[in-house]
Amino acid sequence: MKEKAIATSYAKIIWFGEHSVVYGQPAIALPLYNVDVQTRLTTSTTGQTIDCRYFDGPINEMADNLKGIRLLITKLLAVFHAQDLNFHLKITSKVPAERGMGSSAATAVAIVRVFFNLFETPLTRARLLSLANIEEQITHGNPSGLDTATASSDAPIWFIRNQVNEQIDFNLSTPTLVIADSGIKGKTSEAVSLVRTNLTDMPEDARPLIDQLGQIAKSARNALATSDEVLLGQLMNQSQTNLAKLGVSTATLDRFCAIASQNGALGAKLTGSGLGGCMISIAKNQVDAQRIATALRTAGAPQTWIQSFANYDYSTGETHDNLVK
Repeated sequence: MKEKAIATSYAKIIWFGEHSVVYGQPAIALPLYNVDVQTRLTTSTTGQTIDCRYFDGPINEMADNLKGIRLLITKLLAVFHAQDLNFHLKITSKVPAERGMGSSAATAVAIVRVFFNLFETPLTRARLLSLANIEEQITHGNPSGLDTATASSDAPIWFIRNQVNEQIDFNLSTPTLVIADSGIKGKTSEAVSLVRTNLTDMPEDARPLIDQLGQIAKSARNALATSDEVLLGQLMNQSQTNLAKLGVSTATLDRFCAIASQNGALGAKLTGSGLGGCMISIAKNQVDAQRIATALRTAGAPQTWIQSFANYDYSTGETHDNLVK
């Protein structure tokens, strides 16, 4: 066992397949490698303490809103038969909370990794996801697994709930994504409930929209394989239309999508559950991406992020950033 260890995980965005993934349709999600969670674990201390943006103090005094993290740490200590270990866990997160970017999943993944790094123990992807899901089940009740799958990945994910969880190999060297925070907290449970109600009360209207979102995700995977960024943009616009018809967009998200398009975006849509959270758009290049990001901030977006696909090393499935996994 080492005296200290560090680890990293990433935020996530859903590119295609919001809501339809709940009903067995495929989704494509991306790790955001410049929006990360870093954990640092040291043992040259007394007691068992944690320092994160919600709490600073002994693990056993954490409030119920952090119950998932507390139970995850308890499980990890049991795994290593180290229930009496003295440690201090520092969590530094760039992932905004309640914006549909997988904050809790990224935190859970980084915590699992740092304990395995401390004990110098190999960690398979399957075990990582299984352990991280302990926290996600407490926080989200019945998670699809998409958030942890993406937060722990170095490449985009093709995901079908309880069936497929694989990394996608594609090469987009010039197109760039722009993500903008709407400034409104996402309402995941409310949005999921709304879609479920629509499917129950108006199946003739809602079911085709869900099926079309699944087909859009399949078409997007083909577009990625052929590096067809124009088609990807069109598919993003189609997704946004369907999601708005399902009732999960907002006036702000609609306005941000329009502003992105007016400033050269090939396509734009909300990402995540909707009713707040973030929107994403695809630009032809970095210059267009910077212009779009500036326009969105001018329009009121409190924060924007730019992700270039050129940073992925598709031959290894890793990014060029030398981050500790």
